[in-house]
Amino acid sequence: MSKGFVDVVLGLQWGDEGKGKIADFLTPTYDVVARFQGGPNAGHSLEMNGKKHVLNTIPSGIFHKNCINLIGNGVVMDPVRLMEEIRRTEEAGADVKNNLYISRKANLILPTHKLLDAASEKHKGDKKIGSTLRGIGPTYRDKYGRSGVRAGDMFDPEFKQKYQKAIERHLALMNHLNFDDFDLESLENEFFNAVDALKQYKFVDSEYFINDLINQGKKILAEGAQGSMLDIDFGSYPFVTSSNTISGGMTVGLGVAPKHVRSVKGIFKAYCTRVGSGPFPSELDDDIGEQLRKKGHEFGATTGRPRRCGWLDLVALKYAVMLSGVDELIMMKSDVLSGFDKVLVGTGYKDKSGNTVDTIPYDFVSAGFEAVYTEHEGWHDDLTVVRDEKDFPQSFSNYISWLEAEVGVPIKVISLGPDRVQTVVRG
Repeated sequence: MSKGFVDVVLGLQWGDEGKGKIADFLTPTYDVVARFQGGPNAGHSLEMNGKKHVLNTIPSGIFHKNCINLIGNGVVMDPVRLMEEIRRTEEAGADVKNNLYISRKANLILPTHKLLDAASEKHKGDKKIGSTLRGIGPTYRDKYGRSGVRAGDMFDPEFKQKYQKAIERHLALMNHLNFDDFDLESLENEFFNAVDALKQYKFVDSEYFINDLINQGKKILAEGAQGSMLDIDFGSYPFVTSSNTISGGMTVGLGVAPKHVRSVKGIFKAYCTRVGSGPFPSELDDDIGEQLRKKGHEFGATTGRPRRCGWLDLVALKYAVMLSGVDELIMMKSDVLSGFDKVLVGTGYKDKSGNTVDTIPYDFVSAGFEAVYTEHEGWHDDLTVVRDEKDFPQSFSNYISWLEAEVGVPIKVISLGPDRVQTVVRG
């Protein structure tokens, strides 16, 4: 029997690249889809037959009948939000009971983690990082502080004692931050009801589970959340998420050795978006930025927040490709650029002194960079109806070829709309 393998699919920008659609589109060729980091701050949108589904923690293969879906140990999960998502997904026809597996080592988001998130953002004032207030950061902080509560603890007779110990520590922190505007009792009732409901689903020692699947010859798609420029180590720190969003995060987020990785698929938009605070050199705070936001429906799938919009940033894209060893690219939302006479791409950064660079330096956040652009001829054709690359307008084909030459990685898939069918696989 042939050995199984892992393909990694991840976002190469600041998140919201369209990972959910692509993971769902790719799933028929895999036996397993596994999430390896992040939490319910992620919103993976899938659209099938004109109906939109948003997944926050559940992997994007859940709507495929014979696909195993694994929430890995690197994920942080909120029982309340996960149960809401499970109910929503089951109502949409997914067989969650049979096809979802949850790592016992995944850390739990407690009610006070979300309160700590709000307290911390309030305390920072105008220096806040733009957290989604889902409790992600405080949960990872407890994990690395070796005081986290994990999914497997839900089955421990002393679970409530472990929970209470964590809560007391969190309440002391909130008292220090002068934050007391909350009703913990109602939040706790909701939390423990969700914990009881969640126990009926499948929990596994995920590192053994996934390696056994590889040994059985299974094909696994490892699904990342957020984007490479939000990586805790390599992103625009401190305006980042709390986990490793690059391909290396997969090995620790699932317990899979690097030798099992066959390929890395990187997803990027034909333009850029960002949510929350932090540097964004190619941001367009003008009519074009507003056009991109409206045409691209650039509002958070989870939070509803309007996204900041700008031209494609090639410096950041090349950086992300390098960090994750990307083998093939997937370009999303090219259809949104239809109608512009000129399409710009950021190919360098200029600092306040007029110096230009084409790399991401250590002082990326403080340098106040503005993008230096290369201009391309636009296209006016409606790309949403195109199903074959031979029907691409010439200027769009030229744009694709130029990007491939600049980045040095082939663009294998091009998405031209939210539905599965609006996807062109290139030869």
